[in-house]
Amino acid sequence: MPAPERGQATPLWAVVIALAALLLVPTGLLIRATVERTEARSAADAAALAGALAGEAEARAVAEANGARVIAYDEQHALVEVTVVVGGRRATARAERSLQLFPPGEGSGRLARRP
Repeated sequence: MPAPERGQATPLWAVVIALAALLLVPTGLLIRATVERTEARSAADAAALAGALAGEAEARAVAEANGARVIAYDEQHALVEVTVVVGGRRATARAERSLQLFPPGEGSGRLARRP
């Protein structure tokens, strides 16, 4: 190997490592945003279901248990809409109360037949 080409690998590797480090920062931010968005959606879904079944206080408790903060709660008859924030990401979910309760022995375990 000629003398001027000796030692060229070290600066080349330094540049490669620096570029890789620069690419890791935006990748980490993208992953963090994706995780926060997913957590916000899950928390909104859970809070909306809790709100539909047990009311606003339960919706707020479920959201808080999921690391979210309720910023909007709207209940219109059987329909509940909840908006939560997780780490700066917002998510909104809706749930409808459509549960039919039967007295013990009536309706449970039976399938309705189609006419």
